[in-house]
Formats: sequence, C-alpha cells, structure tokens
Amino acid sequence: MTERILIGPADRVFVLTGAGISAESGLPTFRASDGLWAGHRIEDVCTPEALEANPALVWEFYSLRRAQGAAAEPNPAHRALAELEAKLGERFLLCTQNVDDLHERAGSQRLIHMHGELAKSRCQAECGRPPVEDRTVYRSLEEVPLCACGARLRPHIVFFGETPLEMKRIQRTLEESTLMVVIGTSGSVYPAASFVNWARQAGARTVYVGPERPLNAGAFTRIVEGNAGAVLPGLFEVSC
Repeated sequence: MTERILIGPADRVFVLTGAGISAESGLPTFRASDGLWAGHRIEDVCTPEALEANPALVWEFYSLRRAQGAAAEPNPAHRALAELEAKLGERFLLCTQNVDDLHERAGSQRLIHMHGELAKSRCQAECGRPPVEDRTVYRSLEEVPLCACGARLRPHIVFFGETPLEMKRIQRTLEESTLMVVIGTSGSVYPAASFVNWARQAGARTVYVGPERPLNAGAFTRIVEGNAGAVLPGLFEVSC
C-alpha cells in the first residue's frame, strides 16, 4: 500500500499535470522518440510557421483532436484532483500542460492551461480580442470563422516556439507552495520541466506520480510509480 501524502493546514499545493493523465482517458500523446504527434510531424501542425504555410492542415489536425477530446471522459485521477481542490480551496492550484477540458469536466476550477485550450479559438492576427469558446469540428478551412477584426481564427493553442500562458502567476504560486505534485509528464518539455526545480528552491516537498520515472527524477523528494488513476484516489491525507 502506498504511503499517503500528508497535507497540513499551512500547506499550499501546486499540481502540474501532463499528457499521461489524459492518456489514461484514451487521448493520444506526443512521442518525442519518433518526432510524431498523432501521426503528424510537429513542424507541420504545431508551429506558427505551420499555421502560416498550411492553415487547412493545422485546423484539420486540431478539429480531429477536438473530436477525440469530446469523446473522452475524466478518469479517477482527474476526479481525485478536483476533490483535493474542494478541500484546500485557495491553497490549491492546478497547472496543466494538456489542452483538453477533462480537468474542468471532473470539477476543477482553480486551473491554468499553460499550453492553451482545445475548446477555444482566438484571432490569428493577435488583434488583442480574448479567446472565444469554440468546440466546432471543422470539415474545411472555409468553415473556420473570422475574428471581428477580419482575420481568421486559429486554435487557442500555444505552439512550439510560443510563450506558455500565465507564466508570472505560475512562478509566483510555485514560490509560495510547500508541496508540488507532478503527474504524468516526462520531464522533457520546458519550461514545465523546470517547475520542480523552482519549487525545490522555495523549500517545497516535490512528489512525482506516473508509471515511469521522469527524466528529471533527481529533482523529486519522492516518486510514486503507477498509473495516476490508480494511485491518486486515496493518496492525499488532508488535515485542516
């Protein structure tokens, strides 16, 4: 039986989730070993240059991902994190590298999508208007609507080479945290892979949960091996 993680009344918890937690709900992950993401080269579907050169292919790829995301369901790991948030309130923040909405559908509210959101679109010309909710699975580029400024909308996704969202809030919260829990991420994608080091520098306990040891395993004070859906329910003991 896995030793439980104790969370006291003075603890502030920062959780980082990666593709592994969504994979347990059946969503495909990026595999760096072969350079492919769901059968596509990253350079062809997830860079600003790809959007400029072939917006039809980019929208085809993300429309497929929208369809896959809509068909997936939150798993016990998503629900366990929502339950932990309900107990801790403002002492909890969840940051996810995932663009699906499985955390929200499980009940999470104190949440940052650092790589954007699949169910939103924004102006390709970056005119300053906020992203809009958009769950449409487009069959062609001609179906993609225009922004109020006249430019075509683009997926509200942080492409490779673009700056992740809400980095100042993430860093500030990490500096205030006493416990960081990282779930289902390989430790190979930066800047997220650096977060555990920021937390350690602030004096936080750092825990990793996943089926395999991450590349940055040395930065964690504890590693719990196993699928998140099996490990997370019952892992935390909260004393308020």
